[in-house]
Amino acid sequence: MANESFEKNVDRALADAQLRKNFAFAMGNFILKRRAVFSDAEQTERLRALGQAIKQRALSRLPELLEQLEAACTRNGIRVHWAETTAIANRIVLEIIESHAASRVVKGKSMVSEEMHLNAFLAKHGIEAVETDLGEFIIQLNGETPSHIIVPAIHKNKAQIAKIFHEKVAGAPYTEEVTELNAIARNTLRRKFYEAGIGLSGVNFAVAETGTLCLVENEGNGRMCTTVPPVHIAVMGLEKVVERLEDLPPLLRLLTGSATGQLVTTYVNLITSPRREGEKDGPQEVHLVILDNGRSRIYQDPQLRQTLQCVRCGTCLNHCPVYTRIGGHAYGFVYPGPIGKILTPQVEGLQRAGTLAFASSLCGACEEVCPVKIPIPALLRRLRDESYSSAPEGSVPGRGCKQNRTERLAWKGWVFLNTHPRLNRLATALLGLVGDYLPPAGPLERWMRHRSEPAFAARSLHRRIREEGIADE
Repeated sequence: MANESFEKNVDRALADAQLRKNFAFAMGNFILKRRAVFSDAEQTERLRALGQAIKQRALSRLPELLEQLEAACTRNGIRVHWAETTAIANRIVLEIIESHAASRVVKGKSMVSEEMHLNAFLAKHGIEAVETDLGEFIIQLNGETPSHIIVPAIHKNKAQIAKIFHEKVAGAPYTEEVTELNAIARNTLRRKFYEAGIGLSGVNFAVAETGTLCLVENEGNGRMCTTVPPVHIAVMGLEKVVERLEDLPPLLRLLTGSATGQLVTTYVNLITSPRREGEKDGPQEVHLVILDNGRSRIYQDPQLRQTLQCVRCGTCLNHCPVYTRIGGHAYGFVYPGPIGKILTPQVEGLQRAGTLAFASSLCGACEEVCPVKIPIPALLRRLRDESYSSAPEGSVPGRGCKQNRTERLAWKGWVFLNTHPRLNRLATALLGLVGDYLPPAGPLERWMRHRSEPAFAARSLHRRIREEGIADE
């Protein structure tokens, strides 16, 4: 069912001229900004190699570093919670909120909270979750989910955002002035920060050595969420841990340059403890929820483990010819684009999300720009192979799901024809005569829906060689 939804989503996205125009404009800007900030190719490759080495070193010691992180956080006064599934993570967050009798949560940007579908879960329990990142705020007003990892409202232009604010924010005038739109959001959200009992954020990196949570942002909302409310809850995937504090500068340089084309973001928040005696701001409690949700299973496979190197910069989306034409919502899952194509099938299973691995031209642009050098095309090919293979050594849930009798028979027929020369020549001759008139029916209809109809040659290559007297040299 998920596969069919993806195909329908793609059709709708390709038919939306405004959507494609919005993405074409935004992606072009992102590419130019990244190119400017990484103008020295040799230096960039050294930095990418360093980022890759840092992440691979951390992953090679992941169980040990997670234990070290927990111990350091606990010494610092941060309460650590472990969640095997998103359901458990949601319950942990809910219990913390209920223990403080809070009815509102202000949220900084967090893809893990999107993975948990936390907002909907809290709403069912009568708790309001307010997105404070400008892009997240816009799409929340409009009842949408993020279409990009870094820029959630990238699919909207100024006119569309102006209309949303005018219709959804009480007393907001219609204006397309960026400064005025920002002011509307700022004035609306500022009251929320002071009224909320709980602040929730994601984590970009967690330092095992010191128990430090690193959060980067450009708007200041993340700092407000983590300092103004009396309780701060941070949620992170277990792969976000790094070994040492000195690992942060190169990773931050790669993350911000790749994500937004900046040398450094406006705010780099390093959170090591709750408010200490004598300090004037900061939360009285800090909680860290560490989510697994299939990551430990991915970790066990030496090749697929490379998926966990991702720093969520979103640059692979910006350079992907598929994503830039269909947008993030077409994928139907939390993580879109190239990183979503390798992560989601591993988490959700190939039977449910395996189609995503085939939604790629394998052009390699994603690997060329990935700041930590994840070999995304190779991982896509691996997932495609496992979709058709039921070999016991496979490690992705749902392997072999795309096997079917029609396809097996077709391949057996292909092998038979290619091992019997006379039949092969006859079949080739028949295709040359009637191939262009084959009706788009059955399996052909589905295959040709998004592809040009193949043209069959009137004469085979072997026949042309014989007739034209080309010598075999």
